[in-house]
This record gives sequence, structure tokens and C-alpha cells, in this order.
Amino acid sequence: MEEENGVNEAQAHNLLGQKTPVPQRRKDNALTRTLRSCCFIPQRYILGVMGLLGVCNAYTMRVCLNLAITQMVNRTKSSTDHFDPDACPSNDEGGSNSSIAFKPYATFDWDEKTQGLILSGFYYGYAATQVPGGYFAEKIGGKWTLGVGLLSTALFTFLTPVVIRAGGATWLFILRVLQGMGEGPTMPALMIMLARWVPPHERGFQGALVFGGAQIGNIFGSFMSGILLADGRDWAYVFYFFGGFGILWFILWSMLCYSTPNTHPYISKKELNYLNKNVTTAETSNAKDPVPWKAILRSVPAWALVWAAVGHDWGYYTMVTDLPKYSHDVLKFNIATTGVLTALPYIAMWLSSFVFGFVCDICIKKGWHTIKTGRIIHTTIAATGPAICIILASYAGCDRVAAMVYFVLSMALMGGFYSGMKVNALDLAPNYAGSLTSLVNTTSTFAGIITPYLIGLLTPDSTLVQWRTAFWVCFTVLVGTNVVYCIWADGEQQWWDDVRKFGYPADWKHGSLLRDDVVEQPEDVKLTSRKDTEDYN
Repeated sequence: MEEENGVNEAQAHNLLGQKTPVPQRRKDNALTRTLRSCCFIPQRYILGVMGLLGVCNAYTMRVCLNLAITQMVNRTKSSTDHFDPDACPSNDEGGSNSSIAFKPYATFDWDEKTQGLILSGFYYGYAATQVPGGYFAEKIGGKWTLGVGLLSTALFTFLTPVVIRAGGATWLFILRVLQGMGEGPTMPALMIMLARWVPPHERGFQGALVFGGAQIGNIFGSFMSGILLADGRDWAYVFYFFGGFGILWFILWSMLCYSTPNTHPYISKKELNYLNKNVTTAETSNAKDPVPWKAILRSVPAWALVWAAVGHDWGYYTMVTDLPKYSHDVLKFNIATTGVLTALPYIAMWLSSFVFGFVCDICIKKGWHTIKTGRIIHTTIAATGPAICIILASYAGCDRVAAMVYFVLSMALMGGFYSGMKVNALDLAPNYAGSLTSLVNTTSTFAGIITPYLIGLLTPDSTLVQWRTAFWVCFTVLVGTNVVYCIWADGEQQWWDDVRKFGYPADWKHGSLLRDDVVEQPEDVKLTSRKDTEDYN
């Protein structure tokens, strides 16, 4: 009878949207008491810092090849290959239009098409494991889904020099696909862990902290790669360094972080009680209705968001993947300078994202514009601004200072995406933001597959004029997708996100989206016995 009443009470809590009482934890032992007494920093902040380092680690392993490949490939241009009248003078001593750079470890003769295909390989694997990564994170917890995924990428990164020398471009492409598969679960797993660890009123700060690791990773990866590759050093050092960094992170992650507060062995009782009171526990997720994919896939605002994400990723991946090549091959910066200058746009984007976010929040709070208008304004700034800047950079010719200023400005303006379309999923579907984000990320990641390969096709000789064509393609995609978003974007919660509250549209003819056919309001909920529940199901 007592057990039956416990089941009834849990059902009532779930249906009423309240917290399910947390099961009793195991008794502490001497070790857990000692660890708890030593940990004066709240565990949710330790998770935030480790999450930041994890995202940073993911991005450094993703981008390190972008700079290293410039020192791996030996394709010396001569008058018999291709004469470029618009070529920039070399920034290295003794440089000329023939570009005889000192690259003692450049032993591969890969054309631009092959390089583009290799760089895009990562995104094939990345797109393939986003949705499965979210599923496994729900089933076995975000800790090991994220940790094992990044550990596999770290090991693959560490072994990259061995694989390249053994199998050349083919093996490297396969390895890049496997690296992408390891990183695919990163964002879904982190979102699930943050949802279980961070109270709603702290998620703005924690989100900025954790996902700011992407830009820090780009900065750190570009900067350190430039240093490690300077003075003709072996490009293999880049992969050993970042692979080792990833393995070290996994060891710390395994010891310090756990999937939920209630599975953390030495979290303080004060913090545990606070989180159980303010964060919806994992048990309540079982009472949710199925993800309304039928409605999501028919939702115009959802597809507008997908289009905006494709534009963002196209522009972003163009910068992340190909800016190092443009700086080295066209502007003729030496490799150390290329690493430093490639980091500057990401610093600008990281800083500007906080400014855009602050301005957007203030304008919405003051009632100066609606949420929808705010999302459109900031997405438009982040799409058309960079589109214009990269075109200006290509027409700056060999004026290195002007070109880099335009690139830095383009990435600074791209920071507006974080207060525009990047958070629009929370407006449209606060209950299913994770599922909607998986759809958006999986679709938009194909931009990362297409972009490097297409640019490789458009820039076979890596000349200024060829790169200008590639940048015009990027301009068209950024502006075109933004127009679609401006027309069909929305800032309100969609009916399919809470059918019990909003009901079905009059023209809906595609079946029920609910677990039950009967829609019950909270005030109509009645306690039922276990037997009744079993009969009902």
C-alpha cells in the first residue's frame, strides 16, 4: 500500500509539472566526506569550467589541421605551373611571386581539391552522430557520452602523424571522419548536462561560460599552432600537443564531473538540496510527450531557423577552415604570423557576442522591440555585415592590414548570431529546444562538408582572383539565407511545443502528438492506483 501511494504521488507530481522527490542517496564513506570538505567551489561551476575546457578542446582538435596543412603540402608554384599577375609579395625573406618558403617537412603533393576534401571530412562524421549522441546522453548520461567521444577524438588527433605517413590522403580523410564522429555528441551531451545541473536563472552565465569555449578553442588552436609550426618545425608537434591536451582533459573530466547532481559522490549537501529544489530532476522527463517531429518538420519558423543556421555555418566554416590558407597562400604571411592573425577574428567574435547579447536583452526588457524583431535584427547584422566585409577584404588586394581589419570586423559582427538565431530555438520550443537544436545543427553541418570542398574547387591555384569568387559565393549564401529568415522567423512559442496548452490548429490533419488522446488540464488530474495505470496504458 505504501509503495502504491508512492507511485501515485510521483504520477501526480509529474502530471502537475512539479519536482519528483529525489531518492535516498547512499551513506557517505570517509573518502567522500574528505573530498566534500576539500571542495569549497560549487560543483556546478566546476562543471561549467570543465565544459568550457571540453568545448575549447573540441575546437582546437577540429581546427589544428587547418593551419598544419599549409606546412604539410609542398606545391611550389613556378612559371610553368601558373603565373599570377596579382600575387602578393612574400612576407618571408627572399620571397617573390615564386613563393619559395622554407618547409622542410612538407612532403605531400595534394592539390587544392584534395585539401578541401580532407578538411571537410570532419563534418561528415560530425553530422552523423549529433542525434545519436543526444539519445545516448539521455540513456547513459552526458558524462561518458561526452567524455568518451572527446577521448576518441584526442586519440585520433594524437595518432594523426602516424596515420598520414602510413596511408596518405585517403587514410587522413577516414581519420577526419572518425574525429568528427567523436565530437558529434559534444553539444547535445553538454546541453543535457547543463539542463540537469544549472537552475534556469543561472543558465545565461553558464551558457556564455561553457559555449564561449568554442571561440577560445579557435583562438588557442590558431595561436599555438602558429607557434608550434614556426621556424620550420615538424607539423606533427601540433597533433601531439592537442591530442595530449585532450587526453589530459578526459582524465580530469572523469574525476571531477558527473551526469547529474544526485550521482555526484562528494557534492555538498547544501548545493545538492539547492539544485534538487530549483532544477527539474531527470525523473520528470519520463512524463514528457514524444518529440512532435510531425509538427516540427511542418513548422515554417523551424525551417526558417534551419536556413539561418545554414547561412551562419557557411560563413563561419569559411572563416574557420580557410582563413589560415588565405592568409598564408594569398596574403603571404609567414606561418607564425598566420597563427596569431587567424586568432584575432575569434577574439573579436567572442567579445562582441557579449555586447550584442547585452544590447538585445536590454532592448527586449525595455520594450523597444519584440523578441522576434530582436532576433531578426541581430541575425541580419551577423549575416549581412560579415558578407560585406569579406568582399571588401578580397578587394583590398595585397593590403594586408586592410584585409585583416575586414576579416576581424566580419567575425566581430558575426557575434550577433548568439543573440539572434542561435537562441531562437529557446523562443520557439522551450520544451523541445534540444530536439529542435539537433535538427538545426545536423542540417547546417552540411555547410561544413560542402564549404571546404567547394572552395578547393574554386581555388585550384589559390590566387587572389579565385578566392574572390569563393567569397562572392559566401556572400550570396549569407544574404540569401538571411532573407528567408527575415520573412518567416518567429519569436513566440509554437503550438506544437505545448499542445496541452495551445491545442491543435484548425487545419491540423496529421494525428495526435500526445502520449494520450485525451488532453488533461492540471486541475483535472486525479491520483490513480498502479493497477488503474497499467490498465490505462
